[in-house]
Amino acid sequence: MKKIAFLFAILLTCNAFAQEELPNVTIQTMDGSDTTITEVTAKDNVVIVSLWATWCVPCIKELDAISDLYDEWQDETGVELIAVSVDDSRTVKRVKPLINGKGWDYDILLDTNNDLKRALGAATVPLTILIKDNKIVYRHSGYSPGAEMELYEKVKEYSAK
Repeated sequence: MKKIAFLFAILLTCNAFAQEELPNVTIQTMDGSDTTITEVTAKDNVVIVSLWATWCVPCIKELDAISDLYDEWQDETGVELIAVSVDDSRTVKRVKPLINGKGWDYDILLDTNNDLKRALGAATVPLTILIKDNKIVYRHSGYSPGAEMELYEKVKEYSAK
C-alpha cells in the first residue's frame, strides 16, 4: 500500500510540473483583424499573457504594477507582455480609452467571446500565464501587491533556460 501511495504522489508531482500546450484560439487585434494566441506568442523569448477586463480592479492594478517595471524587465530578459481583454461586446468599447489613458506599452488583444479564457480554463481574471516555446510554464490567478515580483522571478528563471 505504501508503494502505491508513493507512486501516486510521484505522478501528482510530475503533473504539477508538466508543461501545458497553449491552445490555438483565435483572438482579435485592436484594429479588428483575427490572429491566434499561438501566432502572437511564437517568439524566441518568454511571453507573459495577462487576461484582464476593464471592469476588473485587480486586473488594472496588476497591469499598472507591471507597467512601472516593464522597461527594466524587457532590458534584462527580453520578455514581452500581451494583455488580452476579455471584455464582452457591451464593454469592449472601454478598452481603447482605458489603455490610451494608462499609456501601457503592451500589445493589447481582444477575446470578446471568451474563447481563450474558456480554453485556458480561467474561472476568473486576472489570469497571468508565462509562455515559453508555446507551452504554458507558469500560471497565476488573481492579484495581490507584490505578485508582479514573483512573476518576474519566473520570467528570469525561464529566460535563462
